[in-house]
Amino acid sequence: MDFKFSTYHVFVVGLLAFLQFTVVLDFMILSPLGVLVMKELQISTQQFGFVVSAYAFSAGVSGILAAGFADRFDRKKMLLFFYIGFVVATFLCGIANSYFFLFGARILTGVFAGVISSISFAIVADLFPLQVRGRVMGFIMTAFAASQVFGLPIGIFISNIWGWQSPFLMIAGISGTVGFVIFFFLKPLTTHLDNKTERHAFMHLVKTLTEPKYFPAYIATTLLATGGFMLMPFGSAFSVHNLGVKLEDLPLVYMVTGVVSMLGGPLMGRLSDWIGKYKMFVIASFLAAVIIIYYTKMQVTPLPMVIFINSILFVFVAARMISANALTSAVPDLHDRGAFMAISSSVQQISGGIAASVAGLIVIQTPSGYMERYETLGYVVAGAILITVILMYNVNRIALSKHSK
Repeated sequence: MDFKFSTYHVFVVGLLAFLQFTVVLDFMILSPLGVLVMKELQISTQQFGFVVSAYAFSAGVSGILAAGFADRFDRKKMLLFFYIGFVVATFLCGIANSYFFLFGARILTGVFAGVISSISFAIVADLFPLQVRGRVMGFIMTAFAASQVFGLPIGIFISNIWGWQSPFLMIAGISGTVGFVIFFFLKPLTTHLDNKTERHAFMHLVKTLTEPKYFPAYIATTLLATGGFMLMPFGSAFSVHNLGVKLEDLPLVYMVTGVVSMLGGPLMGRLSDWIGKYKMFVIASFLAAVIIIYYTKMQVTPLPMVIFINSILFVFVAARMISANALTSAVPDLHDRGAFMAISSSVQQISGGIAASVAGLIVIQTPSGYMERYETLGYVVAGAILITVILMYNVNRIALSKHSK
């Protein structure tokens, strides 16, 4: 049966995409501001690293802690609560004037931001049937590319004029407006409450976490983000020192890659709905693995070729994430959906942090800046991608059996 998108459905997809844009931008904006932050607050690279990782760690922990409550309330109220917290915490980052103030504000931001994505994906699963979830996820996940294309350049530009705090104040102001839109125009989402169990919040968390039929999805999710978290931290250094990209050309590489990802994401989402989510995942994974092995072996390369390889790699990585998220959204029972999404999001955050640490142990940067053993990292990432293909087979089987009932 064909699903017809109403005006309200289109509004919800657009709202969730813009909401994701603000959250992703807040997460990404700190790294390029590092030079200004370290100089102004007079902190070391190690201290700055703690500030960056504090966000990811607190986001992972808060997702787990919130999981028990995720299915006990109207999803609109849950979204509003955590989004208001996110806006306040981001504003605090914008007025931070010391290391410990900023460190605390980033922890607080992570606590609220870490739950927003999982609530958003639960809303998608509540409102849209599986056959159209690929295109919906594809559109919402363009937020990552949009923040790279529009958000980061604007954020860096205004930080050079008004200081490193100004991008956070800008994000808080825009997010506050989004909060009003959610409050006035998003309808209550309470379908899951019709099947609500009377378990205590902690028991609901434990039951969802230990439910055997959810294990394949949790295990697959653990490896799903490995590629991005392993390659991205060293991507700019590899481009400059190994591929010969000039520092001033890096923004162009990221901008073109982002634009291609924005166009490719919704296309890959539609394709996954058409040919099948798992089939799309297998094809995208195989192509991404081949490109990664080729990319990590590259030496000095002309700029157009670097941009081309980066762009097609990002499209296939996005295709993997879109089809995988659409598939895993079909796994949980309705009354477990919010908790399941929160746990999955946390698992992804924490495993991503571990993957980034492991990547740091594999890659060696010489005094000249050249990245050694990057091709070894490529093989590790490609191996993880292919293992995930096998793990996702079980997720697909569970999703299809639930969908066919």
